[in-house]
Amino acid sequence: MKSSSILPALALCILFTCPAITFAEEATSTQETVTFSKAKVLEVTNEQTAIIPGTDTPSQSQTLKVEVLDGAEKGNILTFDNDYIQLERGDVFYLRHLTSQRDATDIYTVSDPYRLDVLIGLALIFLLLILVFGGLPGVRGIASLAGSIVLIFWLLLPSILQGFSPILSAIGVSSLIIVVGSYITHGFNKTTSAAVLGMLATVVITGLAAFYVVHVANLSGYTSEESVYLNFNTNGSIDMMGLLFGGIMIGLLGILYDIAIGQAVAVEELFRAGAHMTRRQVYQRAIRIGKEHIGALVNTLAIAYVGAALPLLLLMVSSTDTGVLFILNNELFATEIVRILIGSIGLILAVPITTIIASYLLATLQGKGSSKETCTHIH
Repeated sequence: MKSSSILPALALCILFTCPAITFAEEATSTQETVTFSKAKVLEVTNEQTAIIPGTDTPSQSQTLKVEVLDGAEKGNILTFDNDYIQLERGDVFYLRHLTSQRDATDIYTVSDPYRLDVLIGLALIFLLLILVFGGLPGVRGIASLAGSIVLIFWLLLPSILQGFSPILSAIGVSSLIIVVGSYITHGFNKTTSAAVLGMLATVVITGLAAFYVVHVANLSGYTSEESVYLNFNTNGSIDMMGLLFGGIMIGLLGILYDIAIGQAVAVEELFRAGAHMTRRQVYQRAIRIGKEHIGALVNTLAIAYVGAALPLLLLMVSSTDTGVLFILNNELFATEIVRILIGSIGLILAVPITTIIASYLLATLQGKGSSKETCTHIH
């Protein structure tokens, strides 16, 4: 399924299409400055495990001797305590340096281990497999994905940051991603057009449902530290509820591609193979195919969300102070449930909508035999 390849491809697209990341930023206080630089662990000493005060949770700590590899402090040798991610000798990481202008103190901490080499390697393996087993259709799929990422990073995100409505921005960019991505991947033909129209109609209907549910359920959009920091960094100028809606809509696109293209291709092949069948009969047979597709993809969609929300599920299971219903009602859980159900609703609606559109658009292909230029869709 196309959506299963999103993560490695996304890493590659971000690396090659996004502007260079600046590893220096001003802290929230004008009297503090935070910079980031790469560093390498030269020596690890004083490793120990202690209990966090006031809890029964153990915490590991160590003393690191490191060499700064770039930036203004390149070549400097530093020694500091680390109680974050435990590192080993030879590990490369990003060093966070906080300087206080008030008392001229310097605080060094581990920001993150260096992972870009792993991400690049994984992305290269992904591209190699696409070229070997996907051929030209796989390359066109990568081009489509790159175009989608460009639209998100150069159109959707800047428009939201500049104060445009996240709801309208998400709907507009989602529609562009559908049109551009579909025609790049599957070519300009009636089958692709049927799938595009089906996806656009599904996005509109699902968008209205998502907008209604987000407001009726009183979801604020503040479900993570990132959303809180974003609100402070933008001085509250972004509609966080609208941003939540936008995230739901963008997340729906990957699964829509699969179901809509699959249904359009099924209708095309039924028309080509069955010269005796009416539009109604083709529709009924294609819906039969779609029902099996729905059963598989709804399960896939739900399990994917469950996998992403494992920490939340563990929190729910391990909680002894509150009941399950109280936890499910919590916005953190309620938001994920809304994502799953809205995505599943969109998935289900895409089948009849795309099938009926394709039944009318592709009727002219009836009895013309197997298509030599059909959509390159593989389940």
